[in-house]
Amino acid sequence: MKITVLNGSPKGDLSITMQYVKFIEKKFGQHNFSYHNISQRIAKIENDEIFFNEIINDIDGSDFIIWAAPLYVCLVPSQYKRFIELIWEKGVEKKFRGKYAAVITTSIHFFDNIAHSYMRGICENLGMNFAGSFSPDMYDIMGEDGRGKLLAFADDIFKAAELKSKTAILFMKPDYGMRKYTPGVPAESINLRGKKVLILSDRSYSGDNLSCMISRMKNNFIGDVEVISLSDIKINGGCLGCCECGLDYRCVYTGKDEFIDFYNNKVINSDIIIYAGEIKDRYLSAKWKQMFDRGFFNTHTPTLRNKQLGLLVSGPLRMIPELREVFEAYSQWQMVNLADIVTDEYSSEEIDSLVDAMALKLVSCSEKSYVQPATFLGVGGMKIFRDDIWGRLRFVFQADHKFYEENGFYDFPQNDEKAIKYNETMISLTDKPEMRDKIRKMLKTEMVKPMQHIVETK
Repeated sequence: MKITVLNGSPKGDLSITMQYVKFIEKKFGQHNFSYHNISQRIAKIENDEIFFNEIINDIDGSDFIIWAAPLYVCLVPSQYKRFIELIWEKGVEKKFRGKYAAVITTSIHFFDNIAHSYMRGICENLGMNFAGSFSPDMYDIMGEDGRGKLLAFADDIFKAAELKSKTAILFMKPDYGMRKYTPGVPAESINLRGKKVLILSDRSYSGDNLSCMISRMKNNFIGDVEVISLSDIKINGGCLGCCECGLDYRCVYTGKDEFIDFYNNKVINSDIIIYAGEIKDRYLSAKWKQMFDRGFFNTHTPTLRNKQLGLLVSGPLRMIPELREVFEAYSQWQMVNLADIVTDEYSSEEIDSLVDAMALKLVSCSEKSYVQPATFLGVGGMKIFRDDIWGRLRFVFQADHKFYEENGFYDFPQNDEKAIKYNETMISLTDKPEMRDKIRKMLKTEMVKPMQHIVETK
């Protein structure tokens, strides 16, 4: 078979993910592999029609496509996202139709499930036959078991293509045709009382649903409100995955464009932040993805901690639940309060009410410094960071380690001396059958007693 590999790493051949693909190529020498460094060459791909068409023609002549990329902030890198947008913008979707496809990523498993759902959805929307996905830890290839799983995966996906096996379609194709939103009578304005509001969009919107939603939101406030478009900020490129920032938050782009100063002076200094964007190919735009990726110059440190966040979204969010999970995961990792997400999937009257209610909630929660408790998304995600930064990634992410140490993030249960002593005592008691039976009958009432005491006395 002829196999085309679309490399999503900005590091090109130095990509960890590519080592997994190269290992497959080495062990399946009967197949012919060709490689395209998509993210590394995205500027040329976007601006050079001949170069773009060379890649598309190679895809057209292939039997199998491997989408291979590292994970950046719950998804593929922004440069890869831009390539996916270009497929539809340049009308070459038919070149992918009917091809067998698979996805390989490497990461530390921070919401890799979302990235894989996204990529499968893209493949299905392109009419491809999705043969499977593989999401190892970045170091799994170092072990015999990890290599064995990789080769078993490769064998399965190649057999599916050779046998022309039927593949399931898991995701419905979103309908991007939103009804026109016409705002009604303005709501009564809310006094911000010194709070700063930033409404941030990926580009300037005019005369469409999102521009009306942004205006409606802005007019809800009396006070310091700033509307900024990322397209008006000089951003020289997406995150390069070099990890230089891990030592001291110093990005390779420092002093070369405007993003870092913008993020530090505008985003971090706002009390209430509202992101506004349009769904494009199952996600927000590549420009928005660039914003999230470039924000990683702060690495795994939650720079927006204790702020309020709202989202205005144009597009079929209810048809793409994994995108909502991205927003929730991002907000909980950043330790902000996600007040609400308002889309244009409703009638104009309903949108008015939802925007107004979110504005009121943002201000109210900001005044109370309220941040909702994290769900599994935040608790589980931060424990992944906590453990890896304490352990194998501490050298690379020294800045994170210092922050985590100073802010009590290293809350390891094995260090809880009180819990250790309690467990030792109670476990020794249950070694005796008669005591175990007695304790078993007491569990339900005794477990709730501390909480009842709080309710009664506080």
